[in-house]
Amino acid sequence: MSSPFPGMDPYLESYLWSDVHAALANKIRQQLTPKLRPRYTARLEIYLVEDPTPEVEVGILYPDVEILQVQQSQETTTPVKESVATTPALLTLPVLQPVEVRIPTVEIRDTAKNVLVTCIEILSPVNKREPGLSIYRQKRQRLYQAGVHLIELDLLRRGTRPFNHPRIPNVPYIVTLTRAHSGVVNIWTIGLQDQLPIIPIPLRDPDADVVLDLSSALRDIYEEAAYDLSIDYSQPPPPPPLSESDTKWIENLLAAFRQY
Repeated sequence: MSSPFPGMDPYLESYLWSDVHAALANKIRQQLTPKLRPRYTARLEIYLVEDPTPEVEVGILYPDVEILQVQQSQETTTPVKESVATTPALLTLPVLQPVEVRIPTVEIRDTAKNVLVTCIEILSPVNKREPGLSIYRQKRQRLYQAGVHLIELDLLRRGTRPFNHPRIPNVPYIVTLTRAHSGVVNIWTIGLQDQLPIIPIPLRDPDADVVLDLSSALRDIYEEAAYDLSIDYSQPPPPPPLSESDTKWIENLLAAFRQY
């Protein structure tokens, strides 16, 4: 079954995101490989990022766990001396350890020397908040200085965008293309009612750009992974809260979807 949304499905921004991220990277490679050969290849590169504050994503990206225990007023968690009167703690919280996050990216390399030409980054929540945000911005700068084209797919509403500008409207999703040594960034702004764009993937001069159909890629992975079986569309989408107009539009969309 297809997603009821014409473009990005906000319900995919939940605990499904890790699977969506990996599936989308692989689908992008599948779509591009026939267009790149024989001069280029598309390779999946997995890098590890530590998330030192996983509590921010508990119940969203990470599985919801029972981390709160309401204590009975007469209970204590540790033995105390009889002569010392203490007020029992009402909550017991686990100490959450950093989580290691695997982030897949698509790298286009030339087949002659295996040199990195173009990098396609699909942003993770850990890329959009500190300390991962600063680390990712440093990576962006290194790629630009190395003369690598950079495509960034930000299909997450929460967090801080690595690239921001006052002229960018307040939209839930964004795709950017920074061509090597160009000094400019091409931007596709995407609303909930919009289809994902068809974007150019630059290569080395004098080779022409190839085309990536993001809408087709997302539609394919949704159907292949049967995400509809894991999503409860009767519930609100994951945070952050939507605007009143977007909330109303989603309610109408899903009402029509359920009737169909």
